[in-house]
Parts: sequence; structure tokens; C-alpha cells
Amino acid sequence: MNAGQLAGFVLANLCGMTIVLAAIQFATDIIPMFTGNDSFMKPGQMVMAKHVSTMRTLTGKAPTFSEKDITEVRQQPSVSNVGAFTPSLFSVVATIGSERLGVQFSTEMFFESVPDDFMDIDLYRWKWESGSNDIPIVLPRNYLNLYNFGFASSQGLPTLSEDLVSMAKIHFYLRGTAASKELTGHVVAFSKKLNTILVPQKFMDEMNATLSPDRQPKPSRLIVTVSNPTDEKIAEFLATKGYETEANDTEAARTAHFLRIIISIVLVIGLIISALAFYVLLLSIFLLLQKNTEKIDNLLLIGYSPQAVAHPYHLLTIGLNTLVLLLSVGIVLLLRAYYLPLFGQLYPSYSAASLSPALLTGIGLYLLVALLNYIAIRRKVMSVWHLHEQ
Repeated sequence: MNAGQLAGFVLANLCGMTIVLAAIQFATDIIPMFTGNDSFMKPGQMVMAKHVSTMRTLTGKAPTFSEKDITEVRQQPSVSNVGAFTPSLFSVVATIGSERLGVQFSTEMFFESVPDDFMDIDLYRWKWESGSNDIPIVLPRNYLNLYNFGFASSQGLPTLSEDLVSMAKIHFYLRGTAASKELTGHVVAFSKKLNTILVPQKFMDEMNATLSPDRQPKPSRLIVTVSNPTDEKIAEFLATKGYETEANDTEAARTAHFLRIIISIVLVIGLIISALAFYVLLLSIFLLLQKNTEKIDNLLLIGYSPQAVAHPYHLLTIGLNTLVLLLSVGIVLLLRAYYLPLFGQLYPSYSAASLSPALLTGIGLYLLVALLNYIAIRRKVMSVWHLHEQ
């Protein structure tokens, strides 16, 4: 095997390995930006609401979902689960800060809840027991942004970080048609998808029954789990019924779906190139072994074992594959150093994913190729050994 053949193998295998690792790492880095990466919503979920038209406003008809509407949504082919947003039937006044410290904010707000099955959050943090005066809440991230970049800057007030808000105790005054209640709460997560303030379902059911027993909640939004968000039948159903999805869930899911398809195609191309490079190396090794059959036979005759004869060829393949793996990882790191700052400019809150998927894939391919090379070379040397014995 000459230097040209070695260089050809290294270059071809390097291209294949780099394409595979870069595609996997790029998918790991970019897909979360389109799937939402929200703090509590599970993948494949969308929030559905009725369109608020001028006619609906003039007639005073509330954009709520009836049991018939919910059943109809549940019967759609791609829908696997449907949950309703339960609104609070009481007014809420929230206060954060302290008059003693000279910083105190109060505002009227509202609560909503969804069944715990739809929460992608540690349920221990989301737990509320009857009688407890402290409630966990999920707060919209854009509420905090509006305060920090709008209200606080115009009024000369201090800005608040997510960590600071999460540590603070929020005092709530709840008032319904039959009773009122005071309690505290704390933020356990921030949502960038929904403009609502979520509380545990158990808390909402109990407070509605206690504070406003004469009223019944009517959901104005549904949270729906779909097996395929890109299904055209879902889009047709939404258009036919005049329903809308919040935060462009379907568009983001569709974009992520097409990205996965493109990345899968790139992965297949990379694997094909790697397989061809492996075949070229194996063919070159076989030609080299065939060329040196007489020398191998002599080495076996003078007492060398088949393992000792095959050892230099094993070292050669391991060395070449190790070089390819290291160069591929290096190229992937250079690519990430280029595109990660661009992601940061597009999404200021973006945080880079782990390099583990690409590394584990590279090591897996390396071990697989090394094993196949070892088996092929050993079989070739053993075939010469068996001829010698005969």
C-alpha cells in the first residue's frame, strides 16, 4: 500500500465521518430552537384556541370550547390526548417586594391550569397539597421582558432577573363571589410559549369550588398532544373550524420536521461515503496481504503466530481510523465555533447543547470499523495459515 492509497482512504473517510458527526451535532444544536425548548411543555404539544372575530365580539359569544368541541378534537387521527385550560373564577391581586425595602409592586392578574399529565416539569416542584398556603406557578417570560425593557427602564426602576424572581415570594389576594383568601407563591419555571400564568390543577379546582362555588369554568383554550404536528389533516381541521394555535407551534414543528428529514439525508450520504472508504481500505489491505502472501507464509513457517503476523496490519488500520476520528472531531468543533455565535445573535437566550451525541457517534463508528477491520485481517491471515497446515 503506497502513500497515495493511504491518503485517499484518510481523505474519503474523513469526509464521511465529518459529515456524519457534523450533521448529528448540528441537529442537536438547532432542533431545540424550533421545538420550543420550553420549560414545561412536552414535545408534540400545541395550544388551540378559537379565533376572536368581530362578529363574536359584537354578539357577546365567548370563545370557549364545549364538550362537543373537545370530543371532536380528540377524534382527530393525529391527536393522542386533549386537555383543557381551566380558568380562575376569582380575581387575583399579586404583590412582590416589601414596603420596608422601598420596592413593592402590585398588579391584578389571573390564573389558569392544565392537567398535570401535560406538564413537562418535575412534579415534585409542581406539587400542591390541600391546605397549603404556598403555590408553585409558571410565569410567562415575556411578562418579565415587558417589565425589564419597558416599564422598568421608563420609570427608572431596577430590572429583575429570572433567578431573582424565582427566589422571591409573591403574595396573592384571591377574591371570588363567595369568599376570599390570602396566600403566597413562587415561580418554578418560565414559559416562552404561553401568555398565561399556570398553577397546579388541584389548586385551581379547589379554589374555584371554594371561592366561587356558584360558577362553572369554561375553557377558552385546549392543550393538544399530536403524534405528527406536520400532518396536513391537522392544518385542514384548524382552518375548517376557525381554530388558531399559539406561538406558531405548527410552523415551528413543521420546520423542525423538515430539518430532521434533511439532516437524515445528509447522515445517509455521510454513512455511504464512510462505508465506501472502509471498503477501499479493506481492499487495499487485502491486496497488500495477497502481495505479501509468501512473506507471511515464511513468517508462519519459522514460528510466528497468526496474531503476531496480523499485528502490524491491525496497528495500521487503528492508527488511520484514530487519525480520522480526531480530525473529524476537530473540524466539528471549528464548525460549531462558527455557527454558535450566529445562533446566539438570533436567540439571545440560546444555550449550546452538549457535544456528547457527536462524540458518542464517532466513537461508536470508530469501534465498529476497528472490529470489522480486525475480523477481516485475522480471517485473511488465518486462511494463509490453514493453507500452510495443509
